[in-house]
Amino acid sequence: MMTSDNTPQEDYVYQFAAASAFGSSREAVCFAAQVSGLYRSTDGGVTWHSAFTALALQETPPALAVAIPPDAAEARDVFVGVNGGILRSWDGGQNWESAWLPSPPPAVLALTISPNFAQDGVLFAGTLEDGVLCSSDRGRRWVAWNFGLLDLNILCLAISPAFATDDTLYAGTQSGLFRSTNGGRAWREVDLPCGFEAVLSLAFSPNFAQDATLFAGTENHGLWRSQDGGHTWARVGESVFTEPVNAISLDPHYPSRPHCLVLQGGVLYASQDGGETWHLWREAELAGKEITAVYAPMGFTPGMPILVGCADGTVQRI
Repeated sequence: MMTSDNTPQEDYVYQFAAASAFGSSREAVCFAAQVSGLYRSTDGGVTWHSAFTALALQETPPALAVAIPPDAAEARDVFVGVNGGILRSWDGGQNWESAWLPSPPPAVLALTISPNFAQDGVLFAGTLEDGVLCSSDRGRRWVAWNFGLLDLNILCLAISPAFATDDTLYAGTQSGLFRSTNGGRAWREVDLPCGFEAVLSLAFSPNFAQDATLFAGTENHGLWRSQDGGHTWARVGESVFTEPVNAISLDPHYPSRPHCLVLQGGVLYASQDGGETWHLWREAELAGKEITAVYAPMGFTPGMPILVGCADGTVQRI
């Protein structure tokens, strides 16, 4: 990342997270998880500084995932997945402590937080080789919940917007997709038409309780959509998505505003009709950039703030 002292680092942006004020305030706090560590911005993603300074480590660990509780007005509670554990901060990334995880310490590749976190304090972590971990005490202690999970290499996690009532979450693994309908206590394999395929990205419709829609992005077989809660699937944009689908973003007003933004390989594609047709997004503005992460919590209509992370460690606010 291009830091405040203008020192360039060859880097890779994995993920973004921000407080809910991101869409309305230029002073919003946001975070970027990168190969060279975790970075913090206090001006909505314009400038960035290391958030791991307080750790005083000789070698900064890569930040593989970052999450902030949904609807948090301020980015006070921050959770970061690293190779060997989870770091948590209660003061917006000023200070950090290690959470208690089962031994041996796993590599944490994905984090997702209950939409009802303020009341239930529930978080989930996806690990490499150790399956799904759950915390019900706001990230202090974690336990493995892998009953029925046939592949313990978790590449992505997604939690239902109606988790408080439906207890539903999905895990994308190296060999397929798994669903839990009891809050992660047990899992069942989901029958994707493409067979045993790595699932790299997932996205629930914000209106999932009514429209039962979710999307899954795969490594070799494109983008898939289910409109019945994950029971049946149809391929979307078959002629467009022929490379790994690394990220999926849906407009917060989906499906009344059926906008989708998908990262395929290092390029962004957009749809304004729920995935029926697609076009390159901001093609001229992002020409020559290898995109690795995108954050569009307010959607991507004109005027909405969006963060785009690149393989060289740079972040562009659009």
